[in-house]
Amino acid sequence: MIAVEELSVRAGGVEILTDMSLDVREGEFLALVGPNGAGKTTLLKAMGGLATPATGRVVVDGRDLASLSARETGRLVARVPQETSFGFDFSVREVVAMGRTPYRSRLRRNPDPDGDERVRQALERTETAGLQDRAVEGLSGGEKQRVLLARALAQDAPTLLLDEPTANLDINHQVRTLELVAGLEETVVAAIHDLDLAARFCDRVALLADGGLRAVGTPESVLTADRLEPVFGTRVTVGENPATGTASVTALPDDG
Repeated sequence: MIAVEELSVRAGGVEILTDMSLDVREGEFLALVGPNGAGKTTLLKAMGGLATPATGRVVVDGRDLASLSARETGRLVARVPQETSFGFDFSVREVVAMGRTPYRSRLRRNPDPDGDERVRQALERTETAGLQDRAVEGLSGGEKQRVLLARALAQDAPTLLLDEPTANLDINHQVRTLELVAGLEETVVAAIHDLDLAARFCDRVALLADGGLRAVGTPESVLTADRLEPVFGTRVTVGENPATGTASVTALPDDG
């Protein structure tokens, strides 16, 4: 679904991503993990057409993003940013309906005949239909995160990009959010800070460091002490979560 081909991205004269190549399979949930500054957010922006490659390219569903308009890109890729400020006190339904922007035209009298149904489906899939008349700024963090996901689903794009979807959420909403994402049919790429949650919910993990790809594969093959210690600069031990059977990573102090 997504092919990142020898991609380099520069900003302010600094190279953020260097010669990166990565394939994302149709329908999979891929986690991007790595320390702060590894390039996760920049890679997500490039996958969404928001970061211009210095070299290389990003191809989504067979189409080079560099050749597409913003509207065409919006029909292929939907994004859920880490932080969003709405500026006005929109209702939940109004926020979700913003996902239909790539399908609207100012020149047509009936610009988006499928919009209402797509919004209704997105509200139901994210269990936010009961919130649709409430002001979005009055919601809890977990509720707001589901509304942002609903907005992305209303966009009806085959690919979803999520930047730290569990940031600032309590553990209950972290699990509920990732359970919802893992159950989607769309191809999903998410930057995830919590390695245990990435191991539990994602099909594959891509480990980034210093703007490069260090490893990609199943959580069990990537989340190992040999791979994680040089990337994060600390000693770790990797065991098995007794409840889920997935990898559990614990950082250790240098003195034992």
